[in-house]
Parts: sequence; structure tokens; C-alpha cells
Amino acid sequence: MPSLFRFLAILAILGGAVFAGIFALATFVQPTQREMSVTIPASKLQPGNK
Repeated sequence: MPSLFRFLAILAILGGAVFAGIFALATFVQPTQREMSVTIPASKLQPGNK
């Protein structure tokens, strides 16, 4: 039984570390905004062509 508690404690610690890492990335990292342009081929703009 003690090995089960040890296993569950290790899983809880690892899960907490993963959660803390995700939280830190979401809180402290700010994405840079930039303009985006996508080229659409002329054949896609024709209403009759599929």
C-alpha cells in the first residue's frame, strides 16, 4: 500500500509541475501580432469553376 501512495504522490507532483508550466506560459508569454496576407488563385474566385 505505501508504494501506491508513493506512485500517486509522484503523479500528483508531476501533474502539478505540468500545470504550473502551462500556467506560466499562458501568463508570461505574450504573442507578437503581425499582419498576414494569403494569396488566392484566380481560379478559386470564378463562381462557375469548381
